[in-house]
Amino acid sequence: MINNDVLRSIRYMLDLSDGKMIELVQLADPDFPIEKADMDAFLKKEDEAGFVACNDRVLARFLDGLVLHFRGRDDSLPPRPVEKRVTNNVVLKKLRVAFQLKDVDMHQVFAEAGFPISKPELTALFRQPGHKHFRLCGDQLLRNFLKGLTLRLRGD
Repeated sequence: MINNDVLRSIRYMLDLSDGKMIELVQLADPDFPIEKADMDAFLKKEDEAGFVACNDRVLARFLDGLVLHFRGRDDSLPPRPVEKRVTNNVVLKKLRVAFQLKDVDMHQVFAEAGFPISKPELTALFRQPGHKHFRLCGDQLLRNFLKGLTLRLRGD
């Protein structure tokens, strides 16, 4: 899925302002340079003037900031390295951690979106990429997860 779509979906899901989105990026990495104009450009649609593709560095920090915002920072642990490549599987994992979703919750989220998945399908998404049962999270799967999570959090 395009990083910009993920940002827009999460923004709508949580009803975040541009300032709050920048705050979340800064929460993960206070030294990361991001301006309001950058965030505005990331949140535009592809066909709008001023659109800029969101890179993995920005999305990774935003997702890490989301986790820190909802779960808090554990100063006893060293800071986690920032992902160089943000895949749909990484987005799914970060959202699962941020919202403290268990397997049952994940199944409910997919079911609410009208896209139920089996237990083996779900666990395959969270395996290490080298594992023989690892499964890539497709765009449709991530879109449905974001849709179900939005329905759960917004109640629309």
